[in-house]
Amino acid sequence: MESAPALPSQQRRRDAAATPRRDAAATPRRDAAATRRRLLDAAHDLFAEQGYEATTVRSIAARAGVNQALLFRYFGSKQGLLTEVLAQGGLEQLRATPPEELFETALRSMLTRSAGDSGDRTLEVYLRSIGRGDEAAGTLRELGEEYQKALSGLSGTADGALRADLAMAWLLGIGLMRTVVAREPLAGAEPDDVCRLVLGALGHLWSAPEQEREQEPGARERQG
Repeated sequence: MESAPALPSQQRRRDAAATPRRDAAATPRRDAAATRRRLLDAAHDLFAEQGYEATTVRSIAARAGVNQALLFRYFGSKQGLLTEVLAQGGLEQLRATPPEELFETALRSMLTRSAGDSGDRTLEVYLRSIGRGDEAAGTLRELGEEYQKALSGLSGTADGALRADLAMAWLLGIGLMRTVVAREPLAGAEPDDVCRLVLGALGHLWSAPEQEREQEPGARERQG
């Protein structure tokens, strides 16, 4: 005896049961990761081009091709996004690089990026954002302090923090003149030429002996 043909609704249920199920949870996670990446990339470029204060949430979302509400969902605020950008660039570089290589790594990264390479733009983000908005000040200050801490032990002297600040001031000055002001001949100089000159002079900063401060006249007379 032949069985009765399946009703259309029964056949659809059978077909659905036979079809392998997609992992519904995996797709949203992949989409979320891709959206976060697009927002980070867009913010990284816009902060480097315009600075933190001039960059709006709307412009970041537009460049990323997503709804701006997603920025707040994934990062909480524009400041939270800046923190993530700097963490993935400056802080990640700092933690992965030995202190004795840190200055050269940061310098070369900035020089090759401004020469048209697709290198890291964290220094540009820092230069265009520092001092231009109280909201970003804490995040930028933290990055500067971390770099100073890493560099301050290279000289082995009591004034190591001062030497580290001088090195950072030179690095930021080079970045300012090359990437922001675009002053020639520095703006068009070959990265290897800049590194050769800068690193040669920087070695003296780390190795120069610490000088004792001159005593006040009254102290010398008391000793005499």
